[in-house]
Amino acid sequence: MSVQDSDSKDEFNLDDHLNENSQMNEDVRTTISTMEKTGERKWVYPKKPRGKFTNYRTYVSYVLLVILILTPFLKLPNGNPLFKFDVLHSQFIIFGFPFFTSDFFLLALGMITTIIFIVLFTMAYGRLFCGWVCPQTIFLEMVFRKIEYAIEGDRAKQMRLDKQEWDEEKIRKKLLKWTIFAIISFIIANVFLAYIIGADDLYAIIKDGPVDNLGTLFGLIFFSAMFYFVFAWFREQACTLVCPYGRFQGVLIDAHTINVSYDFKRGEGTSGRSKFKKNEDRKAEGKGDCIDCGQCVAVCPTGIDIRDGIQLECVNCTACIDACDEVMLKVGLPTGLIRYASEDDIKRGEKFKFTKRLAAYTFALLILIGAMTAFLFSRSDVESKYLKVPGTDYKVEGQYYVNQFEYTLYNKTNKDQVVSLKLLSHANSKVEMYEGVNKLNLNKGQIIQGKFFLKIPTNEVKSYKEKIVIGLVNEKGKVIDKYETSFSAPFKY
Repeated sequence: MSVQDSDSKDEFNLDDHLNENSQMNEDVRTTISTMEKTGERKWVYPKKPRGKFTNYRTYVSYVLLVILILTPFLKLPNGNPLFKFDVLHSQFIIFGFPFFTSDFFLLALGMITTIIFIVLFTMAYGRLFCGWVCPQTIFLEMVFRKIEYAIEGDRAKQMRLDKQEWDEEKIRKKLLKWTIFAIISFIIANVFLAYIIGADDLYAIIKDGPVDNLGTLFGLIFFSAMFYFVFAWFREQACTLVCPYGRFQGVLIDAHTINVSYDFKRGEGTSGRSKFKKNEDRKAEGKGDCIDCGQCVAVCPTGIDIRDGIQLECVNCTACIDACDEVMLKVGLPTGLIRYASEDDIKRGEKFKFTKRLAAYTFALLILIGAMTAFLFSRSDVESKYLKVPGTDYKVEGQYYVNQFEYTLYNKTNKDQVVSLKLLSHANSKVEMYEGVNKLNLNKGQIIQGKFFLKIPTNEVKSYKEKIVIGLVNEKGKVIDKYETSFSAPFKY
């Protein structure tokens, strides 16, 4: 990759320079930063980050953690939790709206919309989700890693502790850390269980005790062990080796995508990066602003060198931005050597700006969010459908025309309801059920079908294909759903 400096006619090849001056970037495109050439795990000891972006991410993470933990225990006025994903009983509640197996096509539509949203978001903003919102990043960096820093110390102390013999200090610190990790993993498993079975069932299980719920207990232990394994040992490899989203990055981002990026034009200059010396004129000597301090590498939780360019392992956590800005301030150079920017911004030497492309993608994302929100809130609690019985025609009974209809009613709530049918378009009509009275018991999530006679006075029928509106009424007399269809009658000249 060749970069033409705007202030010089000399052509500078960034890749050649990096290969000569950085030990970190050898075979960067064909190796994994957390693995030795022998195939052994290279443990990452990230330095504790600090700075503006770290503070912002901390605030966002704590808000998201509170929402994640409290959400399954909160109930809406209709008695439903905000979210519930009961896979075992095929019942799902999303934003308080129940969905059942017969709503699968609606869930599929929601999944398709979500995938489109993820693609557009990634094309515009890169892996912003990974660094700021992803539960893996939040739990690892804002919970488990902070506990590790508090018990074992920062990067250097952790490395020294791991190398020393198993003495009293090491046993005490490791045992304390592992115990706290296990407790938190068990709490996380219980929170996720509440999302599946609901808070009420979780309270009942706790009240009954583990002896009466051995299956649930073994499940909790299994998932607690999985969480412990991921956050205590597997860690960043969940992002670099397992998560499919990181793999999508390579095909979704382009030169216009916003990422955490290293300004290679400014950082390398015309003669490359070099160590900082007091009272030197770096510009006159053609030196870049990067002083090769390695702090961006030291704080990286996935062990990469951001100066090697955009890499699969980078989760856009902004730790390198804060570390670099801190160094730039100390040596009296401008901040922003590592910043949020697109490749085009870097090449043109421009700061981040909200382009027409970003505006278009953002507008499309807002439309998707709006469409899904409108879909959820416009969804009726009970769906009704009425069709004429096939092969039947109208009949005349005294002063009424009579048609035979069949109904299909679907209760989309988690409450039993008693409903009745009513013709809303014609005041003096009658509804007579084939069997029983016009009062139907509709259990939660239930679909019922049946037939009825619809009678309309002859003087109210104006067409041989009369447009009618049939309503579904609850016990309080409120119309909860409407359906428009046609009513057969004699042709009138």
